[in-house]
Amino acid sequence: LPPLPAPVVSAPAPAVLLNQPLTSTVSVGQMGQTNGILLTGGQLQSGIVFTLPTDEVITNARLNLSLKVSQALAARNTSLQLMLNGQPLGTLPLSASDSPSEDYQLDIPAAMVVSSNNLSFKINDADQLLCERDSASQYQVTILPKTTLSLEGQQLNIGNTLRNFPRPFIDPLRMTPSVVPMVFGDAVSPGEVSAAAIVSSWMGIQTDYRGISFPVLRNELPEKNGILFAHPGEMVAGVAIPRVTGPSLQVIDNPVNPVYKLMLVIGKDDDALRQAAWRLTQPLSVDVPSLAVAAQNIPVRKPYDAPRWINTDRPVRLSDLLRKDQSMTTTGIWHDALRVNFRAAPDLFLWDGDTLPVKLNYRFPSESWIDEDKSFLNVGLNGTFLRNLTVNKVGLLESVWHRLGGDARQENYTLKLDPYLIYGDNQLQLYFNIKPKADAPCSVLSNNNIKSRIEDDSYIDLSHTRHFTLLPNLSYFVGAAFPFTRFADYSQTVLMLPSSPSNAEISTLLDMAGRSGNATGVALSHNSVMFGIPAGGTSLGRLQNSDVLAVSTLSQTAFNQSMLQGTPYDVNGHTLGVKEPTLLDNLRGWLTGDWYRQAVDADRYFSSNEDWRGFISYSSPWNSSRVVVMTVATDDAQLSRLHHDLTSQRINAGIRGDTAIITDENGIRSFRVGAQFPSGQMPWYMMVIWYANQHAVVLALLALLFSVLVGLSTVVLLKRHAWKRLNPQHDSDSSGEKK
Repeated sequence: LPPLPAPVVSAPAPAVLLNQPLTSTVSVGQMGQTNGILLTGGQLQSGIVFTLPTDEVITNARLNLSLKVSQALAARNTSLQLMLNGQPLGTLPLSASDSPSEDYQLDIPAAMVVSSNNLSFKINDADQLLCERDSASQYQVTILPKTTLSLEGQQLNIGNTLRNFPRPFIDPLRMTPSVVPMVFGDAVSPGEVSAAAIVSSWMGIQTDYRGISFPVLRNELPEKNGILFAHPGEMVAGVAIPRVTGPSLQVIDNPVNPVYKLMLVIGKDDDALRQAAWRLTQPLSVDVPSLAVAAQNIPVRKPYDAPRWINTDRPVRLSDLLRKDQSMTTTGIWHDALRVNFRAAPDLFLWDGDTLPVKLNYRFPSESWIDEDKSFLNVGLNGTFLRNLTVNKVGLLESVWHRLGGDARQENYTLKLDPYLIYGDNQLQLYFNIKPKADAPCSVLSNNNIKSRIEDDSYIDLSHTRHFTLLPNLSYFVGAAFPFTRFADYSQTVLMLPSSPSNAEISTLLDMAGRSGNATGVALSHNSVMFGIPAGGTSLGRLQNSDVLAVSTLSQTAFNQSMLQGTPYDVNGHTLGVKEPTLLDNLRGWLTGDWYRQAVDADRYFSSNEDWRGFISYSSPWNSSRVVVMTVATDDAQLSRLHHDLTSQRINAGIRGDTAIITDENGIRSFRVGAQFPSGQMPWYMMVIWYANQHAVVLALLALLFSVLVGLSTVVLLKRHAWKRLNPQHDSDSSGEKK
């Protein structure tokens, strides 16, 4: 393909220093150890792996180490040895105090820091401590998660080639959250935001747990790297966009500083912009700075086919859920637990009494010095202890047989999980807790020549579940962007913004797109963006057949009034409130067993807070079987804080119901103010049973009414029968007259 014409920079670039210094800080928590690193018992040495972008050169590095040391370990006058990539960094004395931590600073030679690094810690007399049976409870040192590695360096110019993408905009090796500015012209169109949502969601997939945000700029260039969406011939922040005839991609130097880059996503209309954005999410194995995008078919996803969600059509082997760097086999007595992470659609449904089977096939080492009566396979799910699986079968006959020398090994077990234990994001923990006998020699405690294994055919089976739940439910949204991710490409979702959205509103929408891509592993390739509520046409038809994810602030009064018309919420000027339930609403809620609405409490909480941000959700005014989720805040400053809020596990766990409000003073408060409705896959005859189970009060009243009607009818018939029996003459006279 011929190269595209180069963009023209009409405004002179400011004089800047190239290769200006970079500073970054990586904490132990960001390295994956959110609870820190505990060295105790036989686990008196450990390490962590951290990575750095390949386009940065480190010139200075410093380790800011925070330790918590037990009194017993400090009394031994021992020290902690630190090593980086197999090379010693130095030793630190281990002392204890009443303060929360002991803090140290250690300079690291910059030449030792590379793209992938292993930082390890070891207690110097660990071998002697291993021989003390109670060392696990006495000798402990914790490398706290606030421990940081501070780095200084320079940014390398990696050139203008599409092959490098997604670098330098994001780098899979970067362990800190990424920031990618999205640049538009003065007049932002829904098509440009739709294309930006595709790219944002794909970048959310790449950055995974590290997080990413998308600040929005209009007719302004970022100081570093950024992605610019524009139409051919448009002038954006002094950059003249090439007059191309079709969708195009191009990497250019950022005029603010040529070390940094701008990715131009160009299209003459909404479809062309979507084509260019979609091509950016596919492999770009071309050593050129520009590419004319050929017409391509963007596939449409099926319901619940998100690749990051566990399959519910068949049993899934645990080995298929592991990362590439994980193994089902552990060595030695002291080792980390095997952590199997999996995501699930949040609307999985089972009838009361049904369970989810987890088949575990496992093998303990067969060594004579292992105390098989005290050794267990500990199984937990999402931090909840489930069961200790024994080495040998439990029972009188099995015990006798084992003492006679027979084989009584228990090497498989099927756990029955209650469905409420499964969340959108899950972790199954498996730990071989091997206990040596009291007379076991010290040498075996450090023996790494023994193996414990979870067999490859172990599985979890969710195939008996259905997709069915009650909506709205904000915990589903914040955990898995559900129900929008039911179709992971958002082919049945409308992204709604006010008629004149602010930069903060667009940025928040793109952050939500990034979270959705991270939750499913699918880019929002078929999303539809609307500015304001359409009055008719195909846009209104799309709205009537879609769920709606909207972003707004209270300054968008007209938009908010239109969105909240006919809902439990109302807006008066710049104040959001909850309508007082009518007598009919209360009666309907009481009859259906919905006794826990908090409309008054929520309204009082809204009125008592000046500044807040959060979410509200309700049944769609355009289709009662669809859901609207509004991300709303008092102003742009509050809205911009939502991204940081959603990185907090405490806030995420506190978002539920249909109304969630976050303030700086009180954190998160959640309420349920509106009615819920069933959504999912359930045949009509099972829906009858479900309704009967859910609406016990209505069922009891209907039964009472039926009993009254039958009773009254029976009384009338019995009275008539008794009257005829007591008045036979009248009955015979009536018969004679008829003759």
